[in-house]
Amino acid sequence: MNTVQLSPINDPWDPIGSLRTYGRHVLTSVEMTVTHLCNMRCEHCAVGDMLVMKEADFLPLDLMLRRLDEVEHLQTISLTGGEPSFREKTVNEVIVPLLRYAKERGIRTQINSNLTLDIGRYEKMLPYLDVMHISFNYLNGDDFHEVGFANSNHPVPKETAYRMYDKMMENAVKLSEAGMFISAESMINYRTHTKLAGIHKLIQEMGCKRHEVHPMYASNFASALPVLSLEETRMAIDSLLDVRDPEMWMLFGTLPFYACSESPEDMKLIRRLASEPNVTVRNDPDGRNRVNVNLFSGDVYVTDFSDVPPFGNIQSSRLDDIFTKWQTDHPLNKTINCHCDAAGCCGPNLLVKDMYYKDTDFSIRQANIF
Repeated sequence: MNTVQLSPINDPWDPIGSLRTYGRHVLTSVEMTVTHLCNMRCEHCAVGDMLVMKEADFLPLDLMLRRLDEVEHLQTISLTGGEPSFREKTVNEVIVPLLRYAKERGIRTQINSNLTLDIGRYEKMLPYLDVMHISFNYLNGDDFHEVGFANSNHPVPKETAYRMYDKMMENAVKLSEAGMFISAESMINYRTHTKLAGIHKLIQEMGCKRHEVHPMYASNFASALPVLSLEETRMAIDSLLDVRDPEMWMLFGTLPFYACSESPEDMKLIRRLASEPNVTVRNDPDGRNRVNVNLFSGDVYVTDFSDVPPFGNIQSSRLDDIFTKWQTDHPLNKTINCHCDAAGCCGPNLLVKDMYYKDTDFSIRQANIF
């Protein structure tokens, strides 16, 4: 499994692949929250309300490894936080063992990090890690300071932010040169929608292999921020496609545009995305082929943020059993459980439906012909 290079035609995180393979959604991806500590307080953070100043104790790692062993169709794991590498102890005792386990089993891995800490922590992951995923929404150190510490409970000097910004850029360059696959994600939001061309250029200069682009949705820290209209989001995507490097893989995720739309503007964008070289649109894995496990409580969520309550716990249940219960019994799943094979689409996730399509029944819509 690990011998096939990740590419626009091989993205094992996309649930459409397993859906086509098994004829139904099955659990192929497990995300684990390995910390609630972070050295930043970004204004758009999807888990901001869960961040703490002092870490709780982990559940035994052996329990998590046994639960992963039981997942019949496991293909990918992801590690998230907080900032997973905030404590070197977490890197040594949790992250590296999980990455090593995955490597030995032939499972793809991703970690979400801000890359602002000592490079030695990330170098320990190099032999095992498939994707280093970073958030990158900045044109300069001032952007980084304003965005990255918007929710800090104390003033952060600009000089401190500048040093962290430079460290992130330096680490990205060095790790890319060392062979790490770095995927930089930019949010489409009220700050970035006119800056994406410049952000894309910096991501190229850092040597990143992929640029991910996701609209920002109202959750946690971002719940009070201004929301872009669908038209503004379409314009931002079109403008970015006009200037992007066609050799770089560009992955769009959680887009609020679907091939069953009756909007000519939506369909024009969808056709363009489908025809552009090295551009993919990933279906949201959360609740389709992925669950999140909190390694402190054992609680299992449909997402890595807490808007949806947990629906199981690894201390008492197998992950495949918890996922089956979500798929068959949970009322929230029934509101988004649709897919269109012709369009390669698994429909909206909970956030997208709630924000833009509250009264839309996607199960009775049909895709327009490309």
